[in-house]
Amino acid sequence: MPRLLPASALPQEPGAVCVNQSRCTSCSSPAPVRACVYDSHARAPPLSPPAPPTPPAHALIGPAAPLPLALAGGVRRCLAVVRRHRKAAPMPAVSLLPLFGSPAGPGALGGPLGSGPGGGRKASGPSAFRLTEKFVLLLVFSAFITLCFGAIFFLPDSSKLLSGVFFHSSAALQQPPPGGEQRAPPPGAGPAAGSSGSAGEAAAAAENLAKIREDHERALREAKETLQKLPEEIRRDIRQDKEKLLQDRRGRKEAGAAGLPSLLFRKPVGAVGREPADPNVQQKRAKIKEMMKHSWDNYKRYAWGLNELKPISKQGHSSNLFGNIQGATIVDALDTLYIMEMKDEFKEAKEWVEKNLDFNVNAEISVFEVNIRFVGGLLSAYYLSGEEIFRKKAVELGEKLLPAFNTPTGIPWALLNIKSGIGRNWPWASGGSSILAEFGTLHLEFIHLSHLSGNPVFAEKVMNIRKVLNRLDKPEGLYPNYLNPSSGQWGQHHVSVGGLGDSFYEYLLKAWLMSDKTDEEGKKMYYDAVQSIETHLIRKSSGGLTYIAEWKGGLLEHKMGHLTCFAGGMFALGADGAPNDKTGHHIELGAEIARTCHESYDRTSMKLGPEAFRFDGGVEAIATRQNEKYYILRPEVIETYMYMWRFTHDPKYRQWGWEAVEALEQHCRVDGGYSGIRDVYSNHQSHDDVQQSFFLSETLKYLYLLFSEDDLLPFEHWIFNTEAHPLPVLHRDDGKKEEKHK
Repeated sequence: MPRLLPASALPQEPGAVCVNQSRCTSCSSPAPVRACVYDSHARAPPLSPPAPPTPPAHALIGPAAPLPLALAGGVRRCLAVVRRHRKAAPMPAVSLLPLFGSPAGPGALGGPLGSGPGGGRKASGPSAFRLTEKFVLLLVFSAFITLCFGAIFFLPDSSKLLSGVFFHSSAALQQPPPGGEQRAPPPGAGPAAGSSGSAGEAAAAAENLAKIREDHERALREAKETLQKLPEEIRRDIRQDKEKLLQDRRGRKEAGAAGLPSLLFRKPVGAVGREPADPNVQQKRAKIKEMMKHSWDNYKRYAWGLNELKPISKQGHSSNLFGNIQGATIVDALDTLYIMEMKDEFKEAKEWVEKNLDFNVNAEISVFEVNIRFVGGLLSAYYLSGEEIFRKKAVELGEKLLPAFNTPTGIPWALLNIKSGIGRNWPWASGGSSILAEFGTLHLEFIHLSHLSGNPVFAEKVMNIRKVLNRLDKPEGLYPNYLNPSSGQWGQHHVSVGGLGDSFYEYLLKAWLMSDKTDEEGKKMYYDAVQSIETHLIRKSSGGLTYIAEWKGGLLEHKMGHLTCFAGGMFALGADGAPNDKTGHHIELGAEIARTCHESYDRTSMKLGPEAFRFDGGVEAIATRQNEKYYILRPEVIETYMYMWRFTHDPKYRQWGWEAVEALEQHCRVDGGYSGIRDVYSNHQSHDDVQQSFFLSETLKYLYLLFSEDDLLPFEHWIFNTEAHPLPVLHRDDGKKEEKHK
């Protein structure tokens, strides 16, 4: 058994084995020897060449992984402490292996690095560590590793600590300039710039550490402050944070299409006109304004926030045309309220739009109806008042309608679920076709959406519709009412200037006028279509009434709908640009259509026009079928009166308009508003109990304009969409002015 002997008592014999790092006299070491382990049973090894000196402990790890300087210094200090301790209390001798040693043998791990066979170091070599030294060394090494990993995983902003402090490089510290632009080094920069780079790295590392410390201290302060609060205060702060988040989201939502361009709002020309000079006309116009107030007040009282009013039942009415979107009457009536100077009513309508008009509904809507009523109403309200909420809402809704164009040809679907973006066509439409009057009545609104949003996609969608139409052959130059959005081919060859086709022709003309007469394509399409309509559809009855028939596969149906009566105003509006000096002819054509439509009113018991009337079987301008005898407060006849008055100032148009006012008051007015009539030929009133939103938007607006001066919404500055919403002409200098403003 080994014994611990003082150095002076060690025998001077070859068998003496020292396992202390400091070699004793038997090892021929000049260093002082404090204690050696002497094994009395050890035999002297055979004579052999002296073993090479053992390298320091840290060198045994190899050149590829040197110990850190701090670790090496720590080891030296710990060994010195151990040696001082051994002076005071020598430790019992034990059989030990060196820290990095291994059993003797060639190629053993403890051998000198790079040694060949036989170069392995003996287990009891002269440079082995003692147990306490190995233990202390392990403790120091473990503490160092713990410190490193603790800093990485427990200090705040660990990722920045990793990248910016421990493993930083010049590439990490010198971020590229915004936009990915790489800047060249300054002239003369070379290896000499390394010192400045190191200084920059050190400064960046110090900055990172300062930020880490600051974030950490702030987090501690916030946590301390939170712990000092009462539970009620903490709950209140949470509620306030939630409210602030909701307000931020609402603000972004109200911005609609984020990033709407800043527009210079110019006071509109003719938004409010002069009072009529004739007292009789003043009185009649005041009466029409009172009709508007009666309609509005009852809607507000019985159906506020819903789409329409049931004036007999005195409750709300909602059509499936709008899905779950509410407030059709409010949005439709905005511009009428404005031009009639009903300021309080306009203000409350604007507040409702701001707080309650919501398009995030899971419902199927009519793209056509929502566009002409909601988009058109919001656009005109913005152009008249300059209230930004109307522009934001219009663009927001316009974006929700865009998925309707996701068809193989770009011809939009008639129906769209505005949440899922899935579209389809009316099941009754010919072969799943889209309808001419629906996909052809988006142009005006979508051009203005691009103008107000700065997003050209709206204009691109409607211009593509024209491209599809211009590629197709037209039977006799006419546009059939049905077009398949998948194949791009016409459906049933049914042509009408009334229902299913009417506003397509209207928008061709008005697109040209709205462009300040620069849209030559729209102009050509309109006048070519009018020429074909005159040739194939316009006929004169035996009694001298001019009417527009319907064309079905080459055969004429001598029927004219109430909707077709708008064409008199359209012909008059387009007369000024008619080719081959046909201006007078188009005015005359408009006057003849106006007379025919007036006759359809005058030949009923209630002096209100039927839904459709015929010119066959010995009858003229009379409805012969029961399902064509109703009147639902439609505006088209009064619309034509208004246009004809503006272009001719013939007093008969005001006279005919006043006859319509009297008939409405006598037969349609009820305590709860205005209602449609089921049979205009009957002597007994039978109401349909619906006050249509277009009664406020179109019928009453056209009556008011009919008895106003021409400076109210003058035609050289305004055009009306098919729901009578005024939209400004985009004059050629407007773009230059706005560009200068930006």
